[in-house]
Amino acid sequence: MEPVSAPVPEPGVSGASGVSGVSGVHVTTLRRFNRYFTRRIGVLDDHYLGQDRPLGEARLLYEIGTGASLRELRTRLGLDAGYLSRMVRALEKQGLVRVTVHPADSRLRLAEPTPAGRAELAEQNRRADDLAEGLLRGLTETQRGQLTEAVAVTERLLRLAAITVRPVGAASPDARACLAGYAAELDERFPEGYAATDLVPPERIAALLVAYEEERAVGCGALCAPDAETAEIRHLWVHRDARGLGLGRRLLTGLERVAAERGHRVVRLDTHKVLKEAAAMYRSGGYTEIPAYDDNPHAGYWFEKPLTPAGTGPPGTH
Repeated sequence: MEPVSAPVPEPGVSGASGVSGVSGVHVTTLRRFNRYFTRRIGVLDDHYLGQDRPLGEARLLYEIGTGASLRELRTRLGLDAGYLSRMVRALEKQGLVRVTVHPADSRLRLAEPTPAGRAELAEQNRRADDLAEGLLRGLTETQRGQLTEAVAVTERLLRLAAITVRPVGAASPDARACLAGYAAELDERFPEGYAATDLVPPERIAALLVAYEEERAVGCGALCAPDAETAEIRHLWVHRDARGLGLGRRLLTGLERVAAERGHRVVRLDTHKVLKEAAAMYRSGGYTEIPAYDDNPHAGYWFEKPLTPAGTGPPGTH
């Protein structure tokens, strides 16, 4: 069921890099856009938005916001610990930030803006709004709508591209956290409720994939193997913050690939009748509705899909 609207192989890059999966034209187009956009918004200027600091420090001040731990900032921005510390010290010396011990955890250091830092951040936001408005002013209302829609699609696809899907142990902390989130959400959505004891025991899980966005677990899916011929997908779930990206289908495809690599010829799954978005995804993904194959009290639909043996599909599918 899915309440969603060795490492798993990811699509590669072809053309410029020589690895199959993505054309050189796509790579060139994305790089050209990056070069144009970074120049157009002033990323290359060491006085970003006309303020007396480069983009790195300005962005760090923005991310600190009303306060954030250095650990959280390091993860969110993907920065080396030493580089982050140097930038924080630079903001401290300028009187924009102060660093204290986190009140809830003495192991963490908390960065907070000073009154001067809050004033500069407000000015930074005002200038950034002016820059965006200036870019949009040269377009018609229809063109602004087209650009806004295109940017939203770009952000969604770039987020999906940056997410990694990795196999983890079924009893690992990340697996437990995802499965707990899955159970809690189903308990909210199912009229009859859902208990954590309804989850498949870890020892029955043959493989479990977890999706990571900036090293935060945002989705999972489990594969069970009731027999050599058949695999069963269970507990396919995507965190609310990561929905609408296409991550549910990506996890589903990853589990199918793992099942095919294990030699299974067919994969089955079931879902609750209230999870209409999940049932729609399964149908569009090649699953056919079949009679009940188990006595799962939460299931209202049962699906099955034949698997292409590993290594025999078209390029980029396995």
